[in-house]
Amino acid sequence: MIIVTGGAGFIGSNLVRALNSRGYDDIIVADDLTDGDKFRNLLDSQILDYLDKDDLLEQLETNLPWSGEVKAVFHQGACTRTTELDGRLMMRDNYEYSRRLLELCIKLGWPLIYASSASVYGRGEVFAEEPANERPANVYAYSKYLFDCYARRRASTCRGRQIVGLRYFNVYGGNEAHKGDMASMVFQLNRQLLEHGELKLFEGSDGYGAGEQRRDFVHVDDVVAVNLWMLDHPEVSGIFNVGTGQSASFNSVARAVMDWHGTGTLRYVAFPSTLAGSYQSLTEADLTALRGVGCHLEFQPVASGVRTFLDREAGIGQDGVGARRENQAPGAA
Repeated sequence: MIIVTGGAGFIGSNLVRALNSRGYDDIIVADDLTDGDKFRNLLDSQILDYLDKDDLLEQLETNLPWSGEVKAVFHQGACTRTTELDGRLMMRDNYEYSRRLLELCIKLGWPLIYASSASVYGRGEVFAEEPANERPANVYAYSKYLFDCYARRRASTCRGRQIVGLRYFNVYGGNEAHKGDMASMVFQLNRQLLEHGELKLFEGSDGYGAGEQRRDFVHVDDVVAVNLWMLDHPEVSGIFNVGTGQSASFNSVARAVMDWHGTGTLRYVAFPSTLAGSYQSLTEADLTALRGVGCHLEFQPVASGVRTFLDREAGIGQDGVGARRENQAPGAA
């Protein structure tokens, strides 16, 4: 049996599907379905049971219904609104919930593989998993940073327990429509092109030209693959970056989207004053630690990753069969 928190969300639902493909269907999904549309992310997946995220903790803390039967807990659930200013909500959902779940996993002897975030590096330019490089610039990043610190301390006193934090960089792929304005730039640029025929990027900031701000964009398939690698290597613990190791400009992402469609125009808009001082104009995963534990998975570069994503959105299979919108006006039937 495997538990996946946030299992109806973006990365969690992709992980559930991948577990199914490995033959796992005894999967407990925990999530918050206040946004009921997220159920669609699980329609093509097999699970054993669904619990509200709060009910999961209550059952584990009181009834212990699956003691000794759980192979691993994948903790993907979190409040991911990076612009959220309610610090009490953020700390309750991202720090306190994670801390309680970790303590239960330690008590029950269950491996915990959890989602951290590259946001902990803030506006720095060194992206290696060392405390000296961690300077969160908003309360979301701080909630992730604080739990990383807690997990490090507990791991040092719980030898033999697998505790893995995966610092996701800019993840994109299927099943993220429910995220709205928190969806990846790949998703948002594709949606802009379909709806308006125009893609919008920020003008220059932090010394970068218009659209030349750079992020490490990583396909969700690759993120899932790292999670499964950790499942296969229970002897590995620690905090690890999950990205391609190569940054790409927003312009290159926009060009990849327009190339796929064979149409589209690009326009630059003023950089929002509300983001000044907290915007990451550069991220690029240092993969030294991940490679050092033997994980040598290959990651898709932006051009092929965007193509994979858009092919799937259009229902195009590996044989090329499907309804690609090349040279077709955005929104046309």
